[in-house]
Amino acid sequence: MFANPSYPSYRIFLAAFIAAVVTMVLMPFFIRLMRREHVGQQVRADGPGTHLVKQGTPTMGGIVILVGAMVATALQAKWTPDLVIAVAATLLTGSLGLLDDIESVAHARSLGLTPSQKMAGLILISVVFCLCAVNICAIPPFVEFPGGFSVNLGVLTSVFTIGGHTIMVPWLYMLFVFLLMAGLSNAVNLTDGLDGLAGGCCLVVLLIMSMVAFSYDEANLAVYAGALAGALVGFLWFNCYPASIFMGDTGSLALGAAFAALAVLTKTEITSLIMGGLFVVEALSVIIQVVSFKLTGKRVFLMAPLHHHFEKKGWSETKVVIRFWIISAAFAALGFALYFQLR
Repeated sequence: MFANPSYPSYRIFLAAFIAAVVTMVLMPFFIRLMRREHVGQQVRADGPGTHLVKQGTPTMGGIVILVGAMVATALQAKWTPDLVIAVAATLLTGSLGLLDDIESVAHARSLGLTPSQKMAGLILISVVFCLCAVNICAIPPFVEFPGGFSVNLGVLTSVFTIGGHTIMVPWLYMLFVFLLMAGLSNAVNLTDGLDGLAGGCCLVVLLIMSMVAFSYDEANLAVYAGALAGALVGFLWFNCYPASIFMGDTGSLALGAAFAALAVLTKTEITSLIMGGLFVVEALSVIIQVVSFKLTGKRVFLMAPLHHHFEKKGWSETKVVIRFWIISAAFAALGFALYFQLR
């Protein structure tokens, strides 16, 4: 007997399958298009010497990841307000990443938009997302910690009436959501430095987030997370070493924003930082490196982000990627276990 198509678990797995198939079918055409248009990755001049062969590898594969996920979500999910704002946050952040990729390719350099331009875009996206989450989806402006401890970030809330509609602006929670979304987006972006690294780690985290959303009775968000995970399966087929395509900022920023949006909408903001612990560690390695060099003139790591440090120590790229996948899975499992302390 086949499962009832209305079962959430059936829809989640089918969405993942559809997204994987769509991504795998479209990606070869996209790769050929990028090669024909000479749209390739710009490698850091100060990066590991072994990465020089990656120069010119097609990028912006995040476009196909998002297309695959959106097709699957549209077929298997109902467009509830929480799903709409999660998808909107993902696509808008992905569009910001696309502009960054285009700028990078146009000027033939590894840097695209300026930090201030990226930050302005992330502020706008996160603020609008937070206001919609609080006022449309009734997301409470507090954060919960494992063990039942919670902090109310809605203590400084302004209330405005516009056109007969009451709009609450929880200033502290809005700041928190910005830090979460901007932080995770940039952390995933920093992790995207080796073939298959960011894609594999995001795949693990999004599978866990799909399980979280399912247990939180948010079936449509679970379908969406599953669709993103499925699209990453299709992407990794072409992104594994040696990569034929990179996701670019289009993919990494969008995936980080999707992770943050799902965390807010399932009230797992704090445990999401544990689930995505590998991303947090990668971002912290960059911060530590910069602060240490500015204060002491010395570097803590051979190179930051952390994955490059281990490359410099002589680890092969595939060894770093697989071991980081394992660490990411361990963080995700720990975060999922701690999540149930909040239930």
